[in-house]
Amino acid sequence: MNLKELYQEIILEHGKNPRNLGKTENFNKDAKGNNPLCGDNVHVYLKLNDQRKVEDISFEGSGCAISMASASIMTDLIKGKSDNEAKEIIEDFLGMIKENPELKNNILKEDDKTKLMCLSGVKQYPMRVKCATLSWHTLVSAMENDGKEITTEK
Repeated sequence: MNLKELYQEIILEHGKNPRNLGKTENFNKDAKGNNPLCGDNVHVYLKLNDQRKVEDISFEGSGCAISMASASIMTDLIKGKSDNEAKEIIEDFLGMIKENPELKNNILKEDDKTKLMCLSGVKQYPMRVKCATLSWHTLVSAMENDGKEITTEK
């Protein structure tokens, strides 16, 4: 199996069987996001403890396979991280999707980096970048607790 096939397999698996789908019990931060051009909707639920560690994270929503896979992978990788680690992973992912060829952080294991890298091909399709990044921008809004609904269109 070549790398492209592996990446497609990861996206399809997370798209069909998203992890952490549902509403986190006792969440203390949340945010909604939507991509009106393709119909993706996401609601991220976050439970941060007193040390600002992500005790739990989940999402509800609907959308294309890329959007659902990205949200699923995001929740898997962010759970258990401190808010600073989460922000570093988010920044690294968004940079990789937009311009950087690889991930730069040392927080994630190689297997986890592979999960994120499977979404790197969307940079060739500007409309798909919005699908892949919607949940990540929504997570940032939830962490900042600003109450703004995220939209891919201004």
